[in-house]
Amino acid sequence: MAELEFHDDPATFLAAAGDHLALEPVVSTVVATVAENAVRDDAAGVELVAPYRWWLVTRDDAGAVTGSGMRTAPFAPYPVFLLPMPDDAAVAVARHLHERDEPVMGVNGALPAARMCAEELARLAGSTVEVAQHTRLHRLDVLVPPRPVAGALRAAGPADVDLALAWFESFARDADEQAGRPPGSMHEVAETQATMLRRIEGGRVWLWTDDGGTPVHLTGVNPPAFGAGRIGPVYTPREHRGRGYAGATVAALSRRLLDGGAVPCLYTDQANPTSNALYAALGYRPVVDMVNLLVR
Repeated sequence: MAELEFHDDPATFLAAAGDHLALEPVVSTVVATVAENAVRDDAAGVELVAPYRWWLVTRDDAGAVTGSGMRTAPFAPYPVFLLPMPDDAAVAVARHLHERDEPVMGVNGALPAARMCAEELARLAGSTVEVAQHTRLHRLDVLVPPRPVAGALRAAGPADVDLALAWFESFARDADEQAGRPPGSMHEVAETQATMLRRIEGGRVWLWTDDGGTPVHLTGVNPPAFGAGRIGPVYTPREHRGRGYAGATVAALSRRLLDGGAVPCLYTDQANPTSNALYAALGYRPVVDMVNLLVR
């Protein structure tokens, strides 16, 4: 029978799950990155504005860690996020949340765990499960350089906060359009000037500028967690597309991660053939399929 262990403190969670997360750092990238960022925010006295804040460790009868997850999203529907775990553990998570009357309207993460949890939640609540987005996690081992592109990469600075905010919001809207989904299908962006400034100060937002120094593209990157550094979002405004800016920026940031000894990784929307082809051309290869599910 699966044992569930919930943690409000990210440092305690990492102490319990760190060895397990380190076994597959690319697969674990979202949970590991969020937990490590939360440890840094806690140390700096930064409060997470979200209705739920917990991390999860699942164990087998012998006490060995078999999976992990979290619920920390500051955006509706405040989804649970699950990494790979045994089927009985995923079902146990759903039953536990139902028993403690914690409403869950979204489950994201690795298949089949996310689906098993969402389906059990729906069964218990008499609701249904809908697919909001199919995603795929990729990793890069050997970079294939793209064609040269005019311009240069630079880290975003405090003066770029408003631009970065606008482009993060446009990324979500345009991603729906490119994938053929209705507007607003992706989870809403919950960035503020304060959170974006922290991203920028942490070196997590990068811009490609043209020969005149004007920003024409934005890519985000997370500090490596257990040796894997996750890239995203990747956004080029409509008027600047088709000129190779995205490929050049992702390649440059991937090279920085590789040179630092980390494994670059990123997510793609399975419904967006353009981005999937771009990253494949750079040498990224698929690792695991994931999904964003709605329970309603």
